[in-house]
Amino acid sequence: MKKEHIIQINTEACIGCGLCQRDCPANNIQINDKKAVVITQDCIKCGHCVAVCPKAAVSMAGFDEAPIETKKPVTLNPVELLDALKTRRTIRQFTSRQVDPELIARIIEAGRLTPTGKNAQDVSFIVLKDYIEQFEKPAVKLFRRILPLIKLVTPMAKRMTIDDHFFFKKAPAAIIITSPDQVNGSLAAANMELMAEACGLGVLYSGFFTMAANHSPSRRRMLRLKRGDKAVMTLVLGYSAVTYHRTAQKEAALVRQF
Repeated sequence: MKKEHIIQINTEACIGCGLCQRDCPANNIQINDKKAVVITQDCIKCGHCVAVCPKAAVSMAGFDEAPIETKKPVTLNPVELLDALKTRRTIRQFTSRQVDPELIARIIEAGRLTPTGKNAQDVSFIVLKDYIEQFEKPAVKLFRRILPLIKLVTPMAKRMTIDDHFFFKKAPAAIIITSPDQVNGSLAAANMELMAEACGLGVLYSGFFTMAANHSPSRRRMLRLKRGDKAVMTLVLGYSAVTYHRTAQKEAALVRQF
């Protein structure tokens, strides 16, 4: 986490119910004289204590936004969600229609709100939009140079051609998800893809551009990637120029039950 956050307990409001103590994953709260007490400020600052308190007696300083009061968790319709997963397709043909900044912000918000291991909140986002071609052009040049090597180890690459829009397929925008942790970045990317499709956008996971971003020092400098950070995934975004009329078949799940 980038900022310092201090857990505070309003002893006048605290009723000593113990809910925060029982729900704390770090065992960092105890009840003394029927009041909750924070043992140390050195915890993961997950916010469970803030969320579970029925009297709003627990707060955490250092955030730009206040907690939102909720009556019950918001749930998704399971049938509709499964149908959405069945019908989603990787998009490689995009229209020239631009993606509104509000949609980009909403997609990033889905990544920001994704839980991270130990509540690290170590996922960042790089938006390529107005200058997207300036980032694609040198990456195309790099891949054209190494394509002969790729063809030696990847049979499908023998039929591969690298045109000027090899990475972004003429899409109007892309978001690079960066993090020192592969799992945290991947979870954020998955939620961002779902949000993008909920906004009516098509999505392409560009593994090739992610590879170029990580392994080319000049690309890392262009993207201002910090030491320790890595591009986990690149989401290419735009409006689909193709319509799919049926779902793709999938093999049965391999499940082991004990």
